Amino acid sequence: MILTSQEDVCAPEDVCEVTCVHPEAVEKARRAMPDDRCASDASALLKAVADPTRLRLLSALNTGELCVCDLAAVVGISESAVSHQLRLLRAHRLVTFRKEGRIAYYRLLDHHVTVLIGSALEHARE
Repeated sequence: MILTSQEDVCAPEDVCEVTCVHPEAVEKARRAMPDDRCASDASALLKAVADPTRLRLLSALNTGELCVCDLAAVVGISESAVSHQLRLLRAHRLVTFRKEGRIAYYRLLDHHVTVLIGSALEHARE
């Protein structure tokens, strides 16, 4: 589809009918705006969660600690694929693990991740 005008991009109800800037609202929004690094880090975090397989892994871990073999059985992918995804999730500080002998047990890193996953899934179910 080739967009030829502003009307092709926005529906009439999506834009203001007059140009009017509200200085107080603009200043409040600017104060709440994250700095560039924070926005970039948060965006990378959301991209990591945006993959359906990784989201399913995180959802499984939201129930409690699981080993790689258990995660593979829950999600229905190979242990190798689970390990690959877990490396990425660790790099984004979403999960952590502990070793017990030769078995690695994974869990969500902290309460923030639990809330993020729970909120995303709750929103999607509404």
